[in-house]
Amino acid sequence: MTGPLPSYPSAGKAAASAPAAWLGPLARWLVAFALAALFPSILLAQAVQPVPALTARVIDTSATLSAQAISELEHRLAAFEQERGSQIVVLLVRTTAPEDIAAYAYRVADSWKIGRKEVGDGILVVVAKDDRRVRIEVARALEGAVPDLAAYRIIDGLITPAFRQGDFAGGLMAGVDGLMRLIRGEDLPLPAARAGATDELGLQDLGAFLFVAIPVAGSFLIGLFGRKLGSALTGGATGFIVKLLTGSLLLGIGAGIAALVFVLVLGIGSGGGRGGPGGFHRGSGPVIWGGGRSGGLGSSGGFRSGRGGSFGGGGASGRW
Repeated sequence: MTGPLPSYPSAGKAAASAPAAWLGPLARWLVAFALAALFPSILLAQAVQPVPALTARVIDTSATLSAQAISELEHRLAAFEQERGSQIVVLLVRTTAPEDIAAYAYRVADSWKIGRKEVGDGILVVVAKDDRRVRIEVARALEGAVPDLAAYRIIDGLITPAFRQGDFAGGLMAGVDGLMRLIRGEDLPLPAARAGATDELGLQDLGAFLFVAIPVAGSFLIGLFGRKLGSALTGGATGFIVKLLTGSLLLGIGAGIAALVFVLVLGIGSGGGRGGPGGFHRGSGPVIWGGGRSGGLGSSGGFRSGRGGSFGGGGASGRW
């Protein structure tokens, strides 16, 4: 006695279901592989260190250098720029991860474009403290003066030996001095001749003088002699002092006229009656114009990129 015969799938159905059995897992593996390959790139693009704002010749986001060391290094770099025209900037960060220091330094240098626009002579020194790495990034115009081997020798012979002793300020001082010596040996155009310190005074010290000292002097003299005579005396005194500071009669005359108009038109010290010999009144000129303004050679507010540095990856890296 025979029962019903067992049913088997036809050859056509078996062939049709076979791909479905392995295509599903294969597709999942392909998708997983693609995501694994893309994930590091996505993560890298999102987590790279930002480029800091260029506010000074020495920028320390790692809190490594003392205020005195920053000021000394800043003034040294400012004096060199005034002498030779080339710009050197020092940047200290905690880490450049996930990038290596060469990639990070190039990205910063390409963004800042330090160096004179017509020459392109800039150098960036980057210190990644937690990574124990240092990088000298050299603009193309200075690759002859500071070739890769010379940059490495400065790092290996001057900077990192001091870093190993914990002397970051000393290492950076020695490093920038070495870079300055090499740049001085290069036949680069010097900065335009200046009449003494006239340019620095005109941009910074004279600016502070006009916006702080003149309102104070104007209030005092107007309080003593009245608005018209006090304004005239303020203008005369301003012109005389500017002539002494700059040695330029033309600049002194211009400053005197500007001070006269400034005090006379704004009526500094003349509001609401005279407050005694000083003529000071709360809310008058000295309070308005005497707000916090930093200046002077090497101050963070006085530095700007020359917007000329074209960096092509020249330089060297090292560690300590």
